[in-house]
Amino acid sequence: MSANIADFLRASARRHPDAVCLVEGDRTYSWADVDREVDACASGLSARGLHPGERVALLLGNSYHFVIAYFAAARAGLVTVPLNPAYTSAEVAVLLADSGARMLVVQPATRKVGEESAAALPGCDVISVDDAEWRAIGATGAATPRPDADLADDALALLLFTAGTSGRPKGAMLTHAALRANIDMLLALTDPPAVVDRDVVLVVLPMFHVYGLNTVLGTAMAAGATCILSDRFDPAESLNVISAHRVTTVAGAPGMYQAWCATPGLREAMATVRLLSSGGAPLPETVFAKFAELTGLEIFEGYGMTETAPVVATNLVSGRPKPGSVGRPLPGLEIRLVDDSGEEPDDEPDEAAPGELWVRGPSVFKGYWPDGAGGPDAEGWFRSGDVAYADDDGDLHVVDRRREVILVNGFNVYPREIELVIDSLEGVAETAVVGVADDLTGEAVTALVVARRGATLTPEQIAEHCATRLARFKCPTVIRVVEALPHSATGKVAKGRLRDVYGDTGYGT
Repeated sequence: MSANIADFLRASARRHPDAVCLVEGDRTYSWADVDREVDACASGLSARGLHPGERVALLLGNSYHFVIAYFAAARAGLVTVPLNPAYTSAEVAVLLADSGARMLVVQPATRKVGEESAAALPGCDVISVDDAEWRAIGATGAATPRPDADLADDALALLLFTAGTSGRPKGAMLTHAALRANIDMLLALTDPPAVVDRDVVLVVLPMFHVYGLNTVLGTAMAAGATCILSDRFDPAESLNVISAHRVTTVAGAPGMYQAWCATPGLREAMATVRLLSSGGAPLPETVFAKFAELTGLEIFEGYGMTETAPVVATNLVSGRPKPGSVGRPLPGLEIRLVDDSGEEPDDEPDEAAPGELWVRGPSVFKGYWPDGAGGPDAEGWFRSGDVAYADDDGDLHVVDRRREVILVNGFNVYPREIELVIDSLEGVAETAVVGVADDLTGEAVTALVVARRGATLTPEQIAEHCATRLARFKCPTVIRVVEALPHSATGKVAKGRLRDVYGDTGYGT
């Protein structure tokens, strides 16, 4: 088998061609159906004059068309550039220009944004999946089949633009080999297995994000599991889907589990589920405990990055969910925890001491588009920018982003530690802690807190709660109760956007 990510689909289609591969609404598609249409679309894209290595952008939600376009582009040797369908035309235009995309595939809901964003890019065709032009690509390919693209071992499959905490998005270059390696590592876990062919997998995480695209869709395709496609997360409707299709495997984000905890019928809907996982953002221990209380099911938490395709560590490695921990590294990945001085760890490091997490292995990306800047060093180590420590069991706990560490009078303050303390206060729904420049201390610890519906919180209550649980220099000096916080596609608080929402100096007490 070659390194092409689309070969996972072909292999599953050969094993059980008539089994159900995808379900979208009331329509089902067999493995043979999907593989045949991917073949036709891949040949049609090549016949249209697109050559291996050229970029095809997708402005699509979770749909059958997304799956076909993604695997067809891969099979043709093209590089897919998935884009958030909620982006504005200005945002899409920047990413199209940066990637040099030759084609932008849209759906009716994103057609206008697509056409506006590509208007100034004459080399980029905009094609909607509901148009005759898109259907003609498949028809042409079906009539004139072509051999699969001959790809080098390091051929790019994905160009994924990371939102970052601020500034212009960067395109992470992921190869076919990196994507396949991460899937193989997950499939090597057997107690419990991440995915098996008899599983029915809920695909509600956005496929324009690497978590939904490779960890959920890609792994399910490799295992030969059935995927239930859902384009929008609604707590009640998603439970109906899980129940109706007897879903066995759910990959979610913390916000999904929190919402489900407040939705009637949760235990009954989850009756067929054997495995729950969470990623994209830290899973609050209170949510873990509440969900287990309501359903009898525990959630396996993991940690990853776009740059590592994405999973680095998961509780699945030990086979034991552990609240507050993201588990152990996947087999095949190496990690280091490096201190602030950048020195190599001692032979017997202090396991409780936090350090920046470095990763090395076959699923690490090639660097950022277009020249590979910011990628692994000469020895293959990628510096994640995340701060973590290992407990006595060897399980990892992610403390914070290195660049988000707050320096108060020369002392490191980790926002995540403070967020966990505030989250433990009754009535708190969500917290974000950031550092704001301060003339006296260097930076001031600032907390933005969202109250649960119906709860009343005051800055004074929060300050008193922190004072009994944190050293004085860690306690927030500025506290503000706000209605909501901005989030990324996977539910992580987008700290880089906090100043856009609340202003540079608008954090008042």
